[in-house]
Amino acid sequence: MAGVDFEAEVDLTEAQAALSKLSSSDLDTLSYEIGSLIEDQTKRRLMDEKTAPDGTPWAPWSDAYAESLKRPNRTNPRSLLVGEGDLKDSIQNYTTGETVKVGTNLVYGAIHQFGGEPVDMNIPARPYLGLSSENAAEIEDLVAGRLEDLLQ
Repeated sequence: MAGVDFEAEVDLTEAQAALSKLSSSDLDTLSYEIGSLIEDQTKRRLMDEKTAPDGTPWAPWSDAYAESLKRPNRTNPRSLLVGEGDLKDSIQNYTTGETVKVGTNLVYGAIHQFGGEPVDMNIPARPYLGLSSENAAEIEDLVAGRLEDLLQ
């Protein structure tokens, strides 16, 4: 896939005994639910939080870019990394089996995630993929709840 995706390992050591009792189908469903949650978390980060997963605020627009937004007939993006919403809309859960991947197929997604200098522009990194400690806690809560439901 062109673009960028994110992979994380979540330590489920304490849940291993319960997980071993689940069917492959149950695990596939749980993986998909985790991917969907991460997709939602990523979209929330893009639309509302405007911070890297570690809580660092994203760099603001450059002065030159902010000035270009004032030109006549120029549509102002709503906020950083939103514009027309293409990046947010491209964030997808690419879960297969027990492998969870969340990312975008947009090539410029990598520039926003890691920063770079395409065509004489210095675009700072504005990481939007990844897990904050709150995101990880949400995933742990999801897994615990699903395991509880499945094992009753």
